[in-house]
Amino acid sequence: MRPIILDNKRSYHQGMTLVETVVVLALFSVLSIAIMTVISSFYRYNAYTIAQAYQVDSARRGIELLVRDLREMTYSDNGAFPLVGRATSSVQFYSDIDRDSSVELVRYELVDQTLYKYIYEASGIPAVYPSEPSRTETISEYVHNDLEAVAMFTYYDSQGVVLSGSGVSEVRHVDVALVVNVDPVREPGKYHLRSSASLRNLKEYDI
Repeated sequence: MRPIILDNKRSYHQGMTLVETVVVLALFSVLSIAIMTVISSFYRYNAYTIAQAYQVDSARRGIELLVRDLREMTYSDNGAFPLVGRATSSVQFYSDIDRDSSVELVRYELVDQTLYKYIYEASGIPAVYPSEPSRTETISEYVHNDLEAVAMFTYYDSQGVVLSGSGVSEVRHVDVALVVNVDPVREPGKYHLRSSASLRNLKEYDI
């Protein structure tokens, strides 16, 4: 019978030294910072892209509404001429924008990079239009026509000649242009949207 031999040797599992721990923590910190930087940049870029896309879509819908209102321009309920006033950054006219029995006075105007729509409802017989708008709507924001030196409204006569000055009786066609950019510092970024409207209701009233 073989004698039992006892092994008194013990195995030791050596842990990480202080230097190794510091190195691991340093590497972990560097990797964490790098990952967070990438994630942050990703979200910042996508936030800008989403915001820009939203504003461009809003401007596109706004310009479609504006052109529709221009095309429906007509004489007011009290017989006033359809086009009231014009400028490169604003236009004011009469139009039945809600398809009811009354014609509204409408003004589109660019104010501090925001395009507004002011609506004046007629009342009484004969019709009277108030001096203050009945309601105001925001059509588009981040509009940078001024920064880009682009006229929002360009007016033409029946022969297609660009009209200068502020007269309204000869206007038969209007071009509309919007320059939209959420962040002008970033390039590329600006979007140019264009459309046009022929004032069809004026053809029978040519003077």
